[in-house]
Amino acid sequence: MERFAEDAALLAKVRDYLWKNAHLVSTVVSGKEEEGAKFRDYFDHHEPLSTVPSHRALAMFRGRNEGVLQLSLNADPQFDEPPKESYCEQIIMDHLGLRLNNAPADSWRKGVVSWTWRIKVLMHLETELMGTVRERAEDEAINVFARNLHDLLMAAPAGLRATMGLDPGLRTGVKVAVVDATGKLVATDTIYPHTGQAAKAAMTVAALCEKHNVELVAIGNGTASRETERFYLDVQKQFPKVTAQKVIVSEAGASVYSASELAAQEFPDLDVSLRGAVSIARRLQDPLAELVKIDPKSIGVGQYQHDVSQTQLARKLDAVVEDCVNAVGVDLNTASVPLLTRVAGLTRMMAQNIVAWRDENGQFQNRQQLLKVSRLGPKAFEQCAGFLRINHGDNPLDASTVHPEAYPVVERILAATQQALKDLMGNSSELRNLKASDFTDEKFGVPTVTDIIKELEKPGRDPRPEFKTAQFADGVETMNDLQPGMILEGAVTNVTNFGAFVDIGVHQDGLVHISSLSNKFVEDPHTVVKAGDIVKVKVLEVDLQRKRIALTMRLDEQPGETNARRGGGNERPQNNRPAAKPRGREAQPAGNSAMMDALAAAMGKKR
Repeated sequence: MERFAEDAALLAKVRDYLWKNAHLVSTVVSGKEEEGAKFRDYFDHHEPLSTVPSHRALAMFRGRNEGVLQLSLNADPQFDEPPKESYCEQIIMDHLGLRLNNAPADSWRKGVVSWTWRIKVLMHLETELMGTVRERAEDEAINVFARNLHDLLMAAPAGLRATMGLDPGLRTGVKVAVVDATGKLVATDTIYPHTGQAAKAAMTVAALCEKHNVELVAIGNGTASRETERFYLDVQKQFPKVTAQKVIVSEAGASVYSASELAAQEFPDLDVSLRGAVSIARRLQDPLAELVKIDPKSIGVGQYQHDVSQTQLARKLDAVVEDCVNAVGVDLNTASVPLLTRVAGLTRMMAQNIVAWRDENGQFQNRQQLLKVSRLGPKAFEQCAGFLRINHGDNPLDASTVHPEAYPVVERILAATQQALKDLMGNSSELRNLKASDFTDEKFGVPTVTDIIKELEKPGRDPRPEFKTAQFADGVETMNDLQPGMILEGAVTNVTNFGAFVDIGVHQDGLVHISSLSNKFVEDPHTVVKAGDIVKVKVLEVDLQRKRIALTMRLDEQPGETNARRGGGNERPQNNRPAAKPRGREAQPAGNSAMMDALAAAMGKKR
């Protein structure tokens, strides 16, 4: 048996059969029904092993780790009841060339084959294949987190507008922070609008808005968020001069930043609770610049993020952050150390030295001054210069994505057009008539010159979308206020393989299942929505006990409709490949051929 269990060719045959045909089976551990209620969907669940979606696989593995679920493989799912002999036993017999013809040793041989299958091969391959499923699910979960993080970091910035951040609270009060258009903290306070001091709190907010010309009010989406939003609306009614637009902002990671060493360095004399309000205000102005200060894993847009390899997750997320920072570019004269650290070619030490040079010498006037920064040599300059912007500096090109080493190309373009740089930049009609091939050389080919011309056409363009906000419905503040059939506006907070979560202002995100994202078939929810999108949804179902809200973006869909009637994304079009169907067990060969006692011979050799 040991020899058979180590037969690579045999294991390959059984492994292939199991991967294509076996089902992953999940059952509840006796007595854990109440304790593990959140895993109720998997108390008696089975589905093809090779097609288990990553979110369901990770949910089942989590249930097993918590002692609620038992997982196993069903090698013969085509039978309602487990057969006496698995088809895998037939695979073993065929591999050995074994035929049974009612010989005296047949029962012994069958027993050895059965024992080999159940004790050696099945246990080994069950562990291996579940490991494969878990590894694949973890990879997909990490990719989902990375896509969501990318969408969140690339969310539309409100821009250079004075902003008030409100970090909601009930008994502990609402923390208030006001930052100017550049993000500099100019005022803080704590108000108690929900504990009988609403009038005083309203006067404080109105005074701060008027004094600092506040244009936006960012309200954290945590506890007491809707109550604080309602309070601010009352302030606007009492004080008509308060016209700042309110926006609900995700608090995810704000508390982590508040207690971080970075926040302590930036605001050494500011109470920890008030630092969160500063972060909320700034992340509305520029989500990317503020969120880079927080560990990406703390932002909370992952799918079972704590169940995956933290090393792989961190590596993937760090790459996403760097890609986003470099895609948008960084203002060299306002960027923080954490933001500069994410620029390609810069280390944390270099970033600190850039800020120190800026503090000592004033704003950078051109990119070449970077070479005066300690520890920043020509190689680092070559890597980072194209991602760093200097607005209103000596050279307008320093505010663009054009790298300094490509400035000679621009000079050739200026000579050909006989225009000044300031006149040519943004002159679409002139630039579109240029042929990139006329300005190439041994260093810069047509693709690079084409990119340079596009950048001159729209210098310093921001790849992020236009700033928009969701308007939550009045009177809908908790799950108890929801009714099936309601049509609401919300913001997408997280996208997974099985759908999208939407914040509709009731302190609990609702789920739009993949089947309800569109009237057409949807294979990947990320092709329909992304984190930060503003969408209209209809309430389908509210489960107060499990705190689950079912939503749909198919506004003609009616509450109570089943997935089968909906159509939608969970039914693949007929012309696509159908789901794999387990094949039936093949009939055993007739026993009238000459006995090939391979099994006995093999056992004899082992002895």
